Amino acid sequence: MKLKSKQYYIRKSHRYLGLVLGVQFFFWTLGGLYFSWNNIDKVHGDHLRSGKKYFPASMQMVSPQVVLEQLKVNKAIDSVQSVQLIEIAGVPTYQVRYFSGAMDHAQHEAEGHMPSHTSNVKVQLANAETGAFVSPLSEDMAVVVAKRQMADPIKVDKVEYLTEVSSHHEYREKPLPAWAVTFSKPDKCTVYVSAELGTFQAIRHDQWRVFDFLWMLHTMDYAGRDNFGNVLLKAFSIFGLLTILSGFVLYYMSSPSVRKVKKRVQKV
Repeated sequence: MKLKSKQYYIRKSHRYLGLVLGVQFFFWTLGGLYFSWNNIDKVHGDHLRSGKKYFPASMQMVSPQVVLEQLKVNKAIDSVQSVQLIEIAGVPTYQVRYFSGAMDHAQHEAEGHMPSHTSNVKVQLANAETGAFVSPLSEDMAVVVAKRQMADPIKVDKVEYLTEVSSHHEYREKPLPAWAVTFSKPDKCTVYVSAELGTFQAIRHDQWRVFDFLWMLHTMDYAGRDNFGNVLLKAFSIFGLLTILSGFVLYYMSSPSVRKVKKRVQKV
């Protein structure tokens, strides 16, 4: 029985590797073309948003200490993460983030990181002019906040209150609960507003959704879309390298020019 040559096995391996990887290479190329030909600011929806508004320097405000003292009356405040001046429907508002529970805070500090919005951080909104507490955003107020974010707001199509989302949702890894305010146009645009933080979080439209889908195919993270260290991507990267190397080996083994050089060397 005649043994098959090394070239046969290399050629066969190269063919099957190319077949398996060809579809993924197509997705990588398609995604790369879309990413490079689209303005990332438009993907983020910046062109749909109105200009940022600022408060006049003459504005009268109470001290944030007034809000903190009011909080201490009914809350066990361990420490304060931040006090930020934000705007809610034109009203200057303090956004106070604080920790309630020394044990939880000490644990996070010992681990070397501060808690995220999903941890023990609590939020209190307060009118910066009067110091009066402000409740989390209602549906009507969320719509007002969303409209003020749009450069040319169109009729509101629907409003949803989100308390949880999947890893594939377009509002993943953002503060919850949140209001999703969808406008009839442009591009099925949805503005997400955090109910507790009182602030705009994200704007999603069709261009972003196409980008997000191609990004999933690009990273091969079909669970969460943003993990570059997943096993599937690492495996395909290695297979891709083997495919390229096998192609170089095949060229070397089958090239007439290489054979001519070998003959000349042997004669010498």
